[in-house]
Amino acid sequence: MTDDRIIIKTEDLGFDYASDDGETCALTGVSLRIARGSFTAVIGRNGSGKSTLAKNINALLVPTSGWVTVGGFDTQDEDSIWEIRRLAGMVFQNPDNQLVSAVVEDDVAFGPENLGLPREEIRARVKSSLESVDMYEQRKMAPHLLSGGQKQRIAIAGVIAMRPDVIIFDEPTAMLDPEGRGEVLDIAGRLHREGITVLLITHFMEETVDADRLIIMDQGRVAMDGTPAEVFARTKELRALGLRLPFAVELAEGLRERGVPVPEGLLHEEELAEVLACLHQK
Repeated sequence: MTDDRIIIKTEDLGFDYASDDGETCALTGVSLRIARGSFTAVIGRNGSGKSTLAKNINALLVPTSGWVTVGGFDTQDEDSIWEIRRLAGMVFQNPDNQLVSAVVEDDVAFGPENLGLPREEIRARVKSSLESVDMYEQRKMAPHLLSGGQKQRIAIAGVIAMRPDVIIFDEPTAMLDPEGRGEVLDIAGRLHREGITVLLITHFMEETVDADRLIIMDQGRVAMDGTPAEVFARTKELRALGLRLPFAVELAEGLRERGVPVPEGLLHEEELAEVLACLHQK
């Protein structure tokens, strides 16, 4: 893959957290290339290093060893931090930590205002960003009156208003109910289809099946890297890492073990249901 197609690079990335007991290694030797316009999902158990990786890409953390570049800018260059965060917006697990104003539209305007944009441009960005997450009708509301899913959509709108090339979702659905999770994932998928590079950090296997690429982290290292179909075919290795398979993958595997001719590579419950319906009709 040529360099002009790569927007995120990490090379031998290492990161250590300092603690009272010394240093704790969170990342070791992580070398990745993320293509422009791609949808990459990163998953792993708690403590695997996936969120630390996200924060290093967004320059919230600086590598202990190795390096990270975003759009050609080195995250260790202090003069590039603002440009990196403009290029790579981040949506966090808890939307309350990302909302800063008492009115929804003011919150979404916060980033564009910091860019020093003209007032008309700010208004246009606020309107289009809220419309893109279906929250324009709530623009005059106080964020604390919204549901968790609505708050997360407002946080996403605030990132969209900055017009980033990359949006990093750091476990954005961890605190949401199933409906809220679905809303956020739908938005992530739509942003990807519109050409934005999406990096989704999650611990829900089902959330990764529509990604272009799936990276499995374990003990601070990349344990697997491939398409979701390629990774989920390695069922024994995934279980050895303490990870559960998506429901459709696990059920299909169980059916094959019982002699039901279910094809490999099924990732969605709808696909599996269609296959079983066809088998039942035969």
